[in-house]
Amino acid sequence: MKSSLPGQADDGVRADRRPLMAGQGYQSATAHEAVKQEHGPLARFLKSCAAGTALATLARPALAQAEQQAAASAHLFTSSQVIGVSVVIGVISAALLSTLWLVRQRGNLENESREIRSALSDAQQRISQYQALIADKNRRIVIWDGNARPELLGQLPPETGAPQDGEFLAFGLWLKSRSASELEKAIDRLRDEAQSFDMVVETIRDEILEAQGRVSGGRAFVRFVALNNLRAELAELRIERDRLMTSISAFQTMLDAIDMPAWQRDPVGRLTWVNQAYGEAVEARSPQQAINEGHEMLTTVARERIRATTTPESPFHDKISTVVRGNRTFFDVVDVRVPGGSAGIAIDVSDIEAVRAELERTLKSHAETLDHLATPVAIFDGERRLQFYNQAFVALWELDIAFLEGRPDNSELLERLRAAKKLPDQLNWKSWKDAALSVYRALDTQTDLWHLPNGQTLRVFATAHPQGGATWVFENLTEQVDLETRYNTLVKVQGETIDHLSEGVAVFGPDGRIRLSNPAFRALWGITETEAKPGTHIRALGEACAPSYDRPDGWKTFAELITSFDDERRSGQGTLELFSGLVLDYAVIPLPNAQTMLTFVNMTDSVRAERALTEKNEALRKADELKNDFVQHVSYELRSPLTNIIGFTDLLRTPGVGPLTERQAEYIDHISTSSSVLLTLVNDILDLATVDAGIMRLNYADIDLNGLLDDVSMQIADRLHESGVALEITAPAYLGSIVADPQRLKQILLKLLSNAANFSPEGTSISLECHREGTDFVFAVSDRGPGISPDMIATVFDRFATGAKSGKRGGAGLGLSIVDSFVSLHHGDVTIDSEPGKGTTVVCRIPSVDVPHSAAAE
Repeated sequence: MKSSLPGQADDGVRADRRPLMAGQGYQSATAHEAVKQEHGPLARFLKSCAAGTALATLARPALAQAEQQAAASAHLFTSSQVIGVSVVIGVISAALLSTLWLVRQRGNLENESREIRSALSDAQQRISQYQALIADKNRRIVIWDGNARPELLGQLPPETGAPQDGEFLAFGLWLKSRSASELEKAIDRLRDEAQSFDMVVETIRDEILEAQGRVSGGRAFVRFVALNNLRAELAELRIERDRLMTSISAFQTMLDAIDMPAWQRDPVGRLTWVNQAYGEAVEARSPQQAINEGHEMLTTVARERIRATTTPESPFHDKISTVVRGNRTFFDVVDVRVPGGSAGIAIDVSDIEAVRAELERTLKSHAETLDHLATPVAIFDGERRLQFYNQAFVALWELDIAFLEGRPDNSELLERLRAAKKLPDQLNWKSWKDAALSVYRALDTQTDLWHLPNGQTLRVFATAHPQGGATWVFENLTEQVDLETRYNTLVKVQGETIDHLSEGVAVFGPDGRIRLSNPAFRALWGITETEAKPGTHIRALGEACAPSYDRPDGWKTFAELITSFDDERRSGQGTLELFSGLVLDYAVIPLPNAQTMLTFVNMTDSVRAERALTEKNEALRKADELKNDFVQHVSYELRSPLTNIIGFTDLLRTPGVGPLTERQAEYIDHISTSSSVLLTLVNDILDLATVDAGIMRLNYADIDLNGLLDDVSMQIADRLHESGVALEITAPAYLGSIVADPQRLKQILLKLLSNAANFSPEGTSISLECHREGTDFVFAVSDRGPGISPDMIATVFDRFATGAKSGKRGGAGLGLSIVDSFVSLHHGDVTIDSEPGKGTTVVCRIPSVDVPHSAAAE
């Protein structure tokens, strides 16, 4: 920017009249006049120049007139030479006089010019001195002359950050906002109201400047001076003091506005300042009254405790109970020791304490609830350390309680699980762990599936807490995945099964539209796959099936059953004979989810064979009646003679009939033995016939098992003696009782013991082991006979299957059949364990019934 200094001409015409600043004051009007006096020779020179110019102007017309006169004289010379010469001489004399005067004036002008140049040199030297003084790097002056653009003189040090160009006046760019605002207001008052000012401003670089505003000669001046040393320190202290006073006032205003009692004490403990909340707490009319009267909010014990424990390094911070407005109140008190005494504040935490207690009870309740959940849960705090875990979490990961109680870090916990090979195998463990722990930085819940090495599948939910930390929930999906797999497999198997069924199957939804159908269904009704595609309504399907059957008991009935709105869904079944001759058995079966299944079975062949079977069945029925009549006839006709034979044989053995010869006695024994065998055979055949006819009934009674064994051992004694074998009974001292048919149970035991005695070598023994298993009576009969080959075991319970060639006595092969039948009537079971050359063991299990009753044989 070009600046004009005092004493210099602007474009050779206007002289700048603005005052200059030197030292600590401004140039006065007297100094300004002195500068004008120093410029006197220059004024005189200008006046001389003006006079010379005027003379030259006047001489030019005179010379021109002389030339004209000379020309006129030359013209008139011929006529009047005398007159002409005199005129020429006069003109020449006047010209010479003028020339002499001009030469003299020129010398005077040169003298004055030398004086003016000397004065100008002196003025320029002084201006340079003034300019050097003003151009100090520690000062800058801004001059306003009316509404003209302000002029800038000098400059400030670069470290202040002040711009050197026209942006200097944009104070907000390089001064702090507060200083810039105050300075602009002061300049406005200076220019508008001629109000001087002295102030200190701060730059953005924390440099201190002094700004002085003055008005002189109709102009406004503002001088900026960069301070140093003591003046700078003093200005900084002044700014700091103003800042501190403002801060103190702001803090006191803020403390008066909050509802927390605050106070300040002197070194001896007297109150020096309290806020409005303190005054209200001690029920004073104003804070000043509370100070003057020394109203204390805290008890004496509490104040003494605060005074005894508070140090400058360790402020007092604890909860104190006191009475405020007649109510017991808990305050969180903070009291700090300062050089001039102490200051404190009390925060009402009564509600917080109540909320904290309630929160503790809630957290405890939630912890107990979470601890009883079957879903594993772990909660980590803001430092990623384990804060809570439930029993399901411990059971899932099988971690040491001591390790968990040590509040391990989440990363440490994952490392422990990885070392125990309980986490999924990862190619890049670090990346996987970082991704898992990224939940602490996530905004939403993260979900992931973990396929553990032990075959379990977990869905892991990780949710970050707004205040820090995260909750991990592990949902065990193993059973769900297994069920889904099995369900999908079942659906596929079901689809394949339905497609390959010979019965026609169609499933309809609650809207009456078909969901699925199999090829057999479409083949039976003669429709295409397109006509029975999923989504087809049952009415359209009925129209497609109308050529095969269109009577009311057909698809109209099906539609009513499937699409009815009855509360109780009905099922139905029946038979249809199609126009093509096919006979179909149908069934309408309600399914879950309001679906209905319609099945059709082709009964054409069965119907055709039914008539023949009916005739054969009638014949068989008549034959069965004949068989029953035969059994009854044999039961009477055979058993009666046998009873007579056995009776007369026993009579012949009595001494009263008379003595018998040895041969006669032998014959009588053979007759008795054969009659007994025949009676047993007849009884066995009758029992089997009764079982087959379904007319045998069991007569249940409460049986003493120990007595039963004694009775059986006595009845089988002769048979065992005859075979030369012994009987070993192994049973507890008291077997208790069982509800069964005594006669049939005894018959089972006798048949098994007789069969074992028949196949046991002489001199050996057979064993009967008995015990109880709950309410069941279990007994096993073992022999040391030749055993049974594996291919014979499957037929031992068949009727008339006999192994007489290896036994001592042949039979009809009905013993084990009768045993199997009687055990089955008792709803028990029979098993045989035998190996050739190692004997045979038959095990029977007879369950006990709750109450005595009769059961029909099946």
